Amino acid sequence: MQIKDLKKNDIILSKQLGTPIRGRLLESPIQGKGIKKVILIYAYGEEVGMFNEHGSIPITDIVAVYREKGWININREVI
Repeated sequence: MQIKDLKKNDIILSKQLGTPIRGRLLESPIQGKGIKKVILIYAYGEEVGMFNEHGSIPITDIVAVYREKGWININREVI
């Protein structure tokens, strides 16, 4: 799966805190004809002993997305 296939409210794994944690996309990564470099998410920091909060992360920190069949890795070759 590629970054352009992500949608608002998708559950993702991101590595911005060092260890992968779950988060929910608060916006779509598509912007006009291109892809945003930074995206707004709600991070579930409680998984590693921190606070849950929203913030911006680089799209290169997104590791996987959860769909019906489970976690799907993100292909970052076309960024």
